[in-house]
Amino acid sequence: MTRVSPFGSPLLLGFDRLEEMVDRLSRSATDGYPPYNVVHLGDERLRISLAVAGFDEADLDVTVQRNELHIRGRQTEDNGAVYLYRGIAARQFHRTFLLADGIEIDGARLDNGLLHIELTRHAAPEIVKTIAIESGNGADND
Repeated sequence: MTRVSPFGSPLLLGFDRLEEMVDRLSRSATDGYPPYNVVHLGDERLRISLAVAGFDEADLDVTVQRNELHIRGRQTEDNGAVYLYRGIAARQFHRTFLLADGIEIDGARLDNGLLHIELTRHAAPEIVKTIAIESGNGADND
């Protein structure tokens, strides 16, 4: 079955990367671990809080790459433990958030099993650029 892309219009030029990000995010959106909240703190501030009980700072990795916030968790296995019952899974995760232009990460902190990531949205300046039109001789300049 062929998938129809909303970015296939000839009027949408250069959106290949955005289409790849949307496709990747739609595939990873089915995993609900770890649960998270996104809180609006004011006009320009947001906070993402992830429930990461059992993880410490050394087990967590927060990076930003090409407007994508990546949060990874890797717990080290407790090799010497003998479990009679194991109800708390030592599970790895990778959660990705797509960031709009102008959003910056202010910091991250681990508090009572919650990883809080603070974000600020900076208004992008409106840029209007006039393009000069050159006169041609009627020939194609490929």
